[in-house]
Amino acid sequence: EDAPRAARSGGGSAMAQPDEPHPPVVPSCPLPTKICDVVPTERPRSCCGMAMAGLRTAKYQLPEWHRRNSGVCYEAFTTGEQAERGRAEAKHLVKHAAASAQRAQEYSKATLGQRLQDIHFWRVELQKEIMELDAETNLLAAQKLRLERALDATEVPYAVVIDNLECRERRQPPDLVVDEVERQLMKEADLIRDIRDLLKRTIIQAATQIRSNRIQKENCELDWSDKVETYHIDDKCISYCTDSTNVQFHPSSVKFEENSMDGKVVLDVLTWNIWVGKQEKLASVQLRSLINNIIHDASEDLRMQRAAVNEAFDRHCRELDDAKLRLEQHLQQILKDIAEEEANIVNLKKAIREKEAHLKVAQTRLYDRSFRPNVELCRDEPQFRLVSEVEELTVFLEALKRKLMESEQNLKNLEETRMKLEKEIAVKANSIFIDRQKCMGYRVRYPVDLEVASYK
Repeated sequence: EDAPRAARSGGGSAMAQPDEPHPPVVPSCPLPTKICDVVPTERPRSCCGMAMAGLRTAKYQLPEWHRRNSGVCYEAFTTGEQAERGRAEAKHLVKHAAASAQRAQEYSKATLGQRLQDIHFWRVELQKEIMELDAETNLLAAQKLRLERALDATEVPYAVVIDNLECRERRQPPDLVVDEVERQLMKEADLIRDIRDLLKRTIIQAATQIRSNRIQKENCELDWSDKVETYHIDDKCISYCTDSTNVQFHPSSVKFEENSMDGKVVLDVLTWNIWVGKQEKLASVQLRSLINNIIHDASEDLRMQRAAVNEAFDRHCRELDDAKLRLEQHLQQILKDIAEEEANIVNLKKAIREKEAHLKVAQTRLYDRSFRPNVELCRDEPQFRLVSEVEELTVFLEALKRKLMESEQNLKNLEETRMKLEKEIAVKANSIFIDRQKCMGYRVRYPVDLEVASYK
C-alpha cells in the first residue's frame, strides 16, 4: 500500500507539472491485471482429503491476494494517470482551440472590415459615376432638344426659299431667266436640305448616345445596389460575436455556391463598368461639343447664304429698276415720235390734197385749151407751161404719196415699238413686284439666327 501511495504522490506532482510527468512505480513481480487472471490450477489442494475440499474450493492464497491488490492499485494508477494526461491534453486543446478560434474570428473580422472598406469605396465610386452619367445624360438631352428646335427652325427658311423659287417661276418669259438670284436661291435650298439632313443624323446619334448612357447607368445602378446589399450583409456579419443571440449552425453554408464568381472577376466587372461609364461620358461630352459646333456652323452658313441671297435680290432689283427706267424713257421718246409722225402724215395728206387741186387746175386748163379752134390750137408758151406744170405736179404727188406710205409704215413701226416697250415695262414691273414685294417681303420672316432659335 505504501508503494501505491508513493505512486499517487508522484502522480500529484506530475499533475502539477504536466510537462515533466513522473515515471510510475512498477512492482517487482508482475501482478495480474484482473482477479480472474489467477489460474485455478495454481490453487493448492489440501492433503486432508475430501473432508476439507469444500472449504478450500473458492479461496485464494495470500500471495494471490497481494498480487490482486497490487493489480487493482496498478489499474487505478494507470487509469488515473491516463485521465490526468487526458485532462492536461484537453486543457491544452481547449486553450489552443480558444486562441485559434479567437485569432480566426479576429482575422475574419479584419477581412470583413477590409471588404467593407472596399465595398464602401466602390459604392461611392459607382454612386459618383451614376450621378455624373445622369448629369451628362441630362445635358445631352438638352442638346438633343436644341437640335430638334434648330431642325424645326429650318422649316421656315426652307419654306421661304421654296416660295421664292415658286414665285419667280411666275415671271413672264422675257425675264424668266436663270440669273444670279435663282442660283443663290438654289444654293440656299441645297444648303438648308444638307443642314436638315445633318441635324436629323445628329439627333439620331444623340438619341443613341442617350440610350447608351442610360443603359450604362442602369448597369452601374445594379452594381451599386448589389454593393449596398452586400455592405449591409457584411456589416451585419462583422457585428456577430459569440454572445450574439441570432447565430446558429448552418452546416451547408461551408460549401461555395454554384453561381458564385471569383473575387478577381467581380473586380474586373466593377472596373469594366466604371471604365465603360467614363467612356460613355467622354463620348457624350464630345457629342455635345460636336452639336454646339454643328449648330453654330449651320447658323453661320445660313446667315452668310441669306446675306448673299438678299444682296443678289437687291442687285437684281436695281438692275430691273434701271432697265424699267430706260424702257420708260424710250417709251416717252417713242410716244413723242408717234405724235410727230402722226402730224407729219396729216401734213403730207394735206400737201397731197393741195397738189392734187393744183393738178386738177392745170389738167382742166389743158383740157379746156384742147377745144381751141383751128390755128389757135397751137403749141404756144402757155401750153408748154401747163404741160410742164402737170408733169412737175405729178412728180411731186408721187413723191408725197411715197413719203406718206413711208410715214404710215414708220408710224406702224413706232406703234409696234410702243407696244413692245409697254409690254417690256409691264414685264419689268411684274418682275420687280415678284422680287421686291413677294420674295423680299416674304424673306422678312426668315429667322435671324438658327443658334438663337435652338434655345427658344
